[in-house]
Amino acid sequence: MEKLLILLIVAILNGCLIYVDSLLDGLVSITLHSEEYMKTMFGTNGLKEVVDIFLGFGISLLVLKFLKKGFEQYVLWIEGDADADPLLLLTGFFKALAIAVSFPTIYKWLTVIIEDLTNELIHAVNNGMETNFAAVISGIATAGLFTAIVSLVFFICFFLLYIQFLVRGMEILILRIGLPLACVGLLDADKGVFKTYIQKFFQSTLAVIIQIVLAKMGVALMLNTHVFWGLAAIILAIKTPRFLQEFIIISGGQSSGVMGTVYQSVRLVQIAKGAFKK
Repeated sequence: MEKLLILLIVAILNGCLIYVDSLLDGLVSITLHSEEYMKTMFGTNGLKEVVDIFLGFGISLLVLKFLKKGFEQYVLWIEGDADADPLLLLTGFFKALAIAVSFPTIYKWLTVIIEDLTNELIHAVNNGMETNFAAVISGIATAGLFTAIVSLVFFICFFLLYIQFLVRGMEILILRIGLPLACVGLLDADKGVFKTYIQKFFQSTLAVIIQIVLAKMGVALMLNTHVFWGLAAIILAIKTPRFLQEFIIISGGQSSGVMGTVYQSVRLVQIAKGAFKK
């Protein structure tokens, strides 16, 4: 009975290993450019039109809020400080407008940086590790029922992680679409919803880097018959978003703003890169 179960699990894993190897290809592009893959499935470029609609809507709201704040503050004197320099309000308006309009270009630059960093980290992690599928299958077949069950659990976790990648890609897409609306908050003294919004955006993109590297590490360890280490890497990859929430914390006050978020994200990337190189 035990041998029969082992043979059944090995047969399942034999197909899973090849499928997992193909799933790992292009994960960064799938997550950061999910609209390109959904466009292939839909057969239309509707998501691009959605982006343009929200951009126009966001700019319209930005103009309306700018006029409303200016009228209420400097004409009706019912909001804000009427003695404040109007240049501050005008500067905030042009800043928000510039971010909303230029964000698609900035995002393209960001994706290039993320893809290069992820590829370097994966190369550093997988350097020297062999990926012999036949050896893995034969090793699991002779290691006993317990190892075979642990290996099966590993692949179940991996497929859950892959679904999480797809969810993360759709989450980043929604954040990209809605950013022009979030830019309206830059007209407020406390940056409004923009501060929280950009915080969430950087957390999602940083989670992509760490999850993909951990997924590659887990598969590499699995292929080298280190099943427990591989399972640990996959479980940590699944828990990465919650893990990052403990470090990326929204701080109060006007001085933190966007630069504080960027600094925190860059520092976490540097720490992760240094850890993986070791």
